[in-house]
Amino acid sequence: MSVTRTGEPSDADPHRWWGLVIIALAQLMVVLDATIVNIALPSAQRDLGMSDGNRQWVITAYTLAFGGLLLLGGRIADLVGRKRTFVIGLVGFAAASALGGGATTPTMLYGARALQGAFAALLAPSALSLLTTAFTDPRERGKAFGIYGALAGSGSAIGLLAGGLLTEYLNWRWCLYVNVPVAIVAVVGAATLLRDRPGHRGARLDVPGAVLGCGGLVAIVYGFSEAQPRGWTDPSVLALLAAGVALLTAFVWWQRRAPSPLLPLHVVKDRNRAGCFLTMALAVIGLFGMFLFLTYYLQVVLGYSPVRTGLAFLPLTVAIVVGSTQISARLLQHVAPRVLMVPGTLLAAAGMLVFTRLSVHSDYTGLMLPGMLVMGLGMGLIFMPIFATATAGVSPQDSGVTSATVNTSQQVGGSIGTALLNTVATTSGATYIAAHLTGPARRALVVREGIVHGYTTAIWWACGIMLLAGLIAGLLVTAKAPKHALGTAPVPESVP
Repeated sequence: MSVTRTGEPSDADPHRWWGLVIIALAQLMVVLDATIVNIALPSAQRDLGMSDGNRQWVITAYTLAFGGLLLLGGRIADLVGRKRTFVIGLVGFAAASALGGGATTPTMLYGARALQGAFAALLAPSALSLLTTAFTDPRERGKAFGIYGALAGSGSAIGLLAGGLLTEYLNWRWCLYVNVPVAIVAVVGAATLLRDRPGHRGARLDVPGAVLGCGGLVAIVYGFSEAQPRGWTDPSVLALLAAGVALLTAFVWWQRRAPSPLLPLHVVKDRNRAGCFLTMALAVIGLFGMFLFLTYYLQVVLGYSPVRTGLAFLPLTVAIVVGSTQISARLLQHVAPRVLMVPGTLLAAAGMLVFTRLSVHSDYTGLMLPGMLVMGLGMGLIFMPIFATATAGVSPQDSGVTSATVNTSQQVGGSIGTALLNTVATTSGATYIAAHLTGPARRALVVREGIVHGYTTAIWWACGIMLLAGLIAGLLVTAKAPKHALGTAPVPESVP
């Protein structure tokens, strides 16, 4: 490779830095959409008449489709070309957002969110691949990945603030409509600024694997959500859970025999990577559940406005960023990953434990803020070592699928956790109300107490699952302190 007088590679794309802006904008939109609807969900539930048991599908439909199809999306990008897949993902994401913004029924909104997740699964891996091919110089690549990661990492905070502002000053539908102009700008920018190599005609799609894997996850999540109205022993619920386990078992069986497996099993057979995948899936169960419950607690129980609710979540996001960048990133080169991950799960569980003391009159500054800060620092100690350890030492041909698998475990864990914890919360809340409602005079207070009781019961479950994540990390993740610089690890497609 020759070099120009300015020190740039001779084959470098002259528009690559502007292209980075377009790629980061699209990635920001994908990450942002995982949280922007949280603040709008109470308003959307009232407007469309969703039940408490089904409201979680607004979040779960997105994360489930995103996580379940992410590996397939990477394969499609290899087959038809990254730029083409990037543009298709943008157009589809915008169309699905417009459909969701105009939803007139809960089912229409759930379907639109699932479509958003499916097109996000096309968008995220192609965006990362375009970034990798645009910046070939190691120094430029490090700087570009830093900018990309910072913008993607800020997506959750921006989503919370934007969701609050749009819901309060316009309405909840604009939390979806806002993606349309952003996607239009990104499509125009991609057409004029991005370049790509042709797709690999030899790449093959593992469609049976995608159907089995995604179908199994959908069956399990649907079974969890149906347990709220039907009960855990209902034959339909048991059949759904059994079908989900059977489909996932068939998925593993097929991956051993598929000519081009969606998830090569040797990637997950490594002890450290398997431990990281399991720890991530279990850890985000509590995080996604906390966003859902605290959003409703702040708006429905304490009467916060959407904007004030978004601002109330900022300390949690800041604590996660500080824990990842200022603590984990500095210590991981000197200590074993589990030395950070296990204390991280203990801190996160301690933060959740604070939330089990919530009542109908709890104080934000005295109770919720400390819990958010402790939990956020703990999650920051967990995320950074997981991404670095899971992607360390993999062969070049497996680096993409490994990074995608980490993100898949994150999205799938969030999907299952949201459905499971929401069912626990609504079921225990309804039981409390039925047991304590003695007369119409106390109905309003008992209902509010029942709602909070349901949240705290689910949070106890989340604490137990977080401690299980710590146990998994302590037993399975035996890697030593990395000898290489953290900057060489592949950048994840999404950042919590």
